[in-house]
Amino acid sequence: MFYDAITEFIFVEDAPRNADIIFIPGSFRPDLARQAARLYHGGYAPYVLPSGKHSITIDRAGQSKERDMPEAGKADSSAAPCGSYVYGTESDFLSRILREEGVPEQAILQEPEATFTWENAIYSRHVTDAAHLVIRRAILCCKAFHARRSLMYYQQQFPDTEFLVCPVVVDGISRVSWPKTRLGIDTVLGEVERCGGQFHEILADMITV
Repeated sequence: MFYDAITEFIFVEDAPRNADIIFIPGSFRPDLARQAARLYHGGYAPYVLPSGKHSITIDRAGQSKERDMPEAGKADSSAAPCGSYVYGTESDFLSRILREEGVPEQAILQEPEATFTWENAIYSRHVTDAAHLVIRRAILCCKAFHARRSLMYYQQQFPDTEFLVCPVVVDGISRVSWPKTRLGIDTVLGEVERCGGQFHEILADMITV
């Protein structure tokens, strides 16, 4: 069926292997940090780099328009909206979950400024360069339906790095379930549109002639 091609494009997933770092694109989903912590404790990488300031869907009054915002004071809430958040940044939130899962402070490299996925990749590169890290292989912990777009952006910023995507299924949207619900269809096809629309501008900006 036609949606098989969409499934293969969007839902990238690899088996983990030893890497130099684990990246987490900005999110208020604790499961992403828990996945990264499991991989860290499995000995797959010595560093974890959570990225993110807040979502660009936070409005001027601080009101969240995303499902990802945790309730104030509830570090383990994965889907409750609120008007303000206690964690300052997505990176702070993810780092707290990593510490709660036993990842030592010295293994956590934070990036607190990015407001969307492309900036997650750009600013994460700034962090690794500033730390003089050579990233030959990296693991990317992201939402399952966000896998392709995350991979495209991080690969563009780390062109010499081999990436392994180790995603987390959220909102019940998986490679099997997505065409069966309106939420899954809207979310996955929205990702297809963003991959084309956003990467179009990135590629256009790279043209030098």
